[in-house]
Amino acid sequence: MVHVVVVGGGWAGAGAALAAVRAGAGVTLLERTDMLLGTGLVGGIMRNNGRYTAAEESICMGAGDIFEVVDRVARHKNVDFPGHRHATLYDVARIEPAIKGLLIGNGVDVRLKCRVKDVKLDGGRIQGVVLDNGDVITGDVFVEATGSAGPMNNCTKYGNGCAMCVLRCPTFGGRVSIAAKAGVKEFMARKSDGSIGAMSGSCKLFKESLSREITEQLDQTGVVVIPIPENLRKGEGILAKKACQQYALADFAENVILLDTGHAKLMAPFYPLELLRQIPGFEYARYEDPYSGGMANSIRYLALSPRNNALQVEGADNLFCGGEKAGPLVGHTEAIITGTLAGHNAVRYAMGLELLEIPTELATGDAIAYVNEQVRAGQGLSMKYTFSGSVYFQRMVDKGFYTTDIALIRSRVNLAGMTDIFKNRLN
Repeated sequence: MVHVVVVGGGWAGAGAALAAVRAGAGVTLLERTDMLLGTGLVGGIMRNNGRYTAAEESICMGAGDIFEVVDRVARHKNVDFPGHRHATLYDVARIEPAIKGLLIGNGVDVRLKCRVKDVKLDGGRIQGVVLDNGDVITGDVFVEATGSAGPMNNCTKYGNGCAMCVLRCPTFGGRVSIAAKAGVKEFMARKSDGSIGAMSGSCKLFKESLSREITEQLDQTGVVVIPIPENLRKGEGILAKKACQQYALADFAENVILLDTGHAKLMAPFYPLELLRQIPGFEYARYEDPYSGGMANSIRYLALSPRNNALQVEGADNLFCGGEKAGPLVGHTEAIITGTLAGHNAVRYAMGLELLEIPTELATGDAIAYVNEQVRAGQGLSMKYTFSGSVYFQRMVDKGFYTTDIALIRSRVNLAGMTDIFKNRLN
C-alpha cells in the first residue's frame, strides 16, 4: 500500500489526509501541537461570498465530508455582515474533536505533539521526516501543510512581536518548512507597503467580558456592528497589514464588528485595549486569542512553495503542498480545497498515475491556477487571494463563477468531468 505522510494538521492537512486515505493510501498525519486545525481553532467563518460556491464545488467533486462536519457544528447560518453574505459561523470549541473523529474514523493515523524538524533526502526525493525526538517517519510521498506563520522570531522581526496566539510556538516549537529543509527556494509575500508578510486578520474576545446587550445580540443573530467614535478609530492604514484583505473595508475601520463563533470574534488584526475599553459595551473587554491582541497578531505568508497546478512542489520530487504553502490563498475553505488536491495527487504520484489539475472552468481550479500565475509574475506576492472578497472574489464575479445555485454548480462540475473525482479509490 502507498504510504502518504502529511505534515501539519490544520485545515489543509486535514483535507490532504482525508483525500489520500480515500484514494487508497495509508496515511500518517503529523501535527506539532496537541490539537488539529491550527488557525481553524479561532477562525470560525465558512461559506461567505464565493466560499459558498467553492465549498459546493468541492462537495460535488466528492470531497464534502469536512464541509458537512462544519455545517453540523455551525452556531449560525446565512449570516450577513459588512461586505459578506450568507456566512456560516461554526463553533470553534466543537470543531476540532469533530474533525479529528472524521479523520480517525476513516483510517488516518493522527499523531499529535509530533514536530518535524528536518528531512532525510535521497537525491531530490524525501525518504523521511525527522521528529524532535529523533524518530524518522518514512513514506512514499509527502504533503506539506505546515502553514507560513511563526516561529516567534518572525513575528518579532516582521510584526509587533509574539502575540501568544493559538499557534503556541513557545509551547510546541515553531513551524519548520519541509520544502526549505529539502533545499527548495521559497517565496515570502509582502504587504502593500512592501514590508514582509501579512498580519492575521482577527482576534477573539471573551464574551463574558462584554456587555449583556452585546452578548445577547451575538447569541441571537451571530453578528454585532458597533460604530467607533472617531477619536478612537485606529485609521484605515491598519487594514493594509491584514492577511485577510476581504475584510480590508472601511466598515471594519469605522465599526467594531463581532461575529459569534462561540467566542466573540473581533474582525480586526489588533486593537489597543485601552482604546477598545473606551467604547460603550467594551469597558471590561479582554482578549482570548491572540492574548496580546491589543498590540499584535501572527505574521503569515513567510514561506510559500513554488508549485505546479497539481500542487507538486518544484525542487522536491515527492513533495506536495496545500494551504498557505501553496500561495497567498487566504482562508479555511481555500486550505481545505488545496489540501484535498495535494493529498489526492500524492497518491496518484506514488501510483505512477497522471496528476490531476482541477479544470479552470471551475472556480476552485481557476483560483489555484490564477494565484500560481500571479505569484510567478511577481505581483501576486503583494496581494492576498480568497473566494470571499478582494481581488479573487471580484474575478469570480466577473467570470460568472460566483453563484449559490447548487444545481448550477453541480452541472458545471459534471461538465468539467469532475463529479465525485475525490470520492473513490485509485486503481
